[in-house]
Amino acid sequence: MNAHKVHVQFSGRIIFVGFGSIGQGVLPLIFRHVGTSAERITIVSADERGAEVATHYGVKFVVDPILPGNLESRLIPLVSQGDFLINVSVDVSSIALIELCQARGAMYLDTCIEPWPGGYTDTSKPAAQRTNYALRERALALRAGRETAPTAVLTHGANPGLVSHFVKQAMLNIAADAGVAADNPQSREAWAKLAHTLGIKVIHIAERDTQVSPVRKRPGEFVNTWSCDGFVSEGSQPCELGWGTHEKHFPADGNAYDFGRKSAIFLSRPGANTRVRTWTPKAGHFHGFAITHGESISIADYLTVKKNEAVVYRPTVHYAYHPCDDAVLSVHEFCGRNFIMQYKQRILMDEISSGGIDELGVLLAGHAKNAYWYGSQLSIDQARQLCPNNNATSLQVTVAVLSGVIWAMENPHRGVIEPDEMDFRRNLEICMPYLGPVVGEYTDWNPLTGREGLFKEDLDHSDPWQFKNIRVV
Repeated sequence: MNAHKVHVQFSGRIIFVGFGSIGQGVLPLIFRHVGTSAERITIVSADERGAEVATHYGVKFVVDPILPGNLESRLIPLVSQGDFLINVSVDVSSIALIELCQARGAMYLDTCIEPWPGGYTDTSKPAAQRTNYALRERALALRAGRETAPTAVLTHGANPGLVSHFVKQAMLNIAADAGVAADNPQSREAWAKLAHTLGIKVIHIAERDTQVSPVRKRPGEFVNTWSCDGFVSEGSQPCELGWGTHEKHFPADGNAYDFGRKSAIFLSRPGANTRVRTWTPKAGHFHGFAITHGESISIADYLTVKKNEAVVYRPTVHYAYHPCDDAVLSVHEFCGRNFIMQYKQRILMDEISSGGIDELGVLLAGHAKNAYWYGSQLSIDQARQLCPNNNATSLQVTVAVLSGVIWAMENPHRGVIEPDEMDFRRNLEICMPYLGPVVGEYTDWNPLTGREGLFKEDLDHSDPWQFKNIRVV
């Protein structure tokens, strides 16, 4: 008997493309909360990783790498009307998978918009075309004439994904505490108006991972608490951020876009080499990597206020990520190797010591109450009790994948859709039991705190929340 709440009954087939740490962590959640059976699930993987987990659950596991030339021949026999494809792979084009699913009448979800191999690092393409901004524009173009097509959920893991729902709840919390009428926003325009009314200048996806293993990183090894390949791929892309209307100092290495919605900019340097100042309740203030992520672009776009097509308000939005300490060492070594991946990779899972947490949330700043962090403080001990095949980092991702899948199954004809456009309350309802303590906390910290020290810096004291002050140079 399933002792967990089954949120939705699903009679179609479920196909996983990719089965690394995230796929392996999602599978037990699917069995708990979706009415399905093992014989209706197939995993298509590029390698043997996860085969033992699939065998444990009685799920068909096929090692058959998906490549540009074989996608249709491999997947058409597996994907039909009413099925669901969960894309947790790397190096398989999300856009190609969405097009196949919509042609076949199947639903779809991914955790980031992936290109084919080399898409992040192909120097024959301009840097602007190697960004998440460009990938998002191509994905959103699939909407044209397909408004009621099978639901295809873009970028719905922890971040991007869950953090968009955190942002909405955080805004409602700030409004309530500040005595601002929120009026239960139901549209993009209403949420953007609320953000503008509150005076939010900056949104950081602020994350500090303190999980650690007694087996420390060795030279030539990349260690992480989630996909090594995924982290390296996004760290190699240009640093991207949603660019706010309050900003007065355009970065010397900044680049605007001449196509699309123009809600973001990118820097002429990779995210793995770009650091920013941020704050979380347990860690306090720290330096994080400004790794490119889809939510930096979609949240900034979603919260844009226009008047007669002129942008009058938009917050600056970006990731500020301090991964586990061994991952930080791995990134430094990776950059020192001129962005050549180490010959060995290791995902920390069973060997993680007790006590570490992944503190993942959103820092909304620049408003009347200064700054407010809202998010999950999930520990490794809690994660192990809550769900097998997960650590604290992966569970925040996998339960968000689950909630996105369930929402899509409950809303099967919404076409291509982003997390910001989904029902945040429904997604949080599904995720909350797996997130550990979910807290909101105000802080007096800002990026100028403690900066009057050993060296004179070029700072903007008129507005602490300028990106110029946040960036570490």
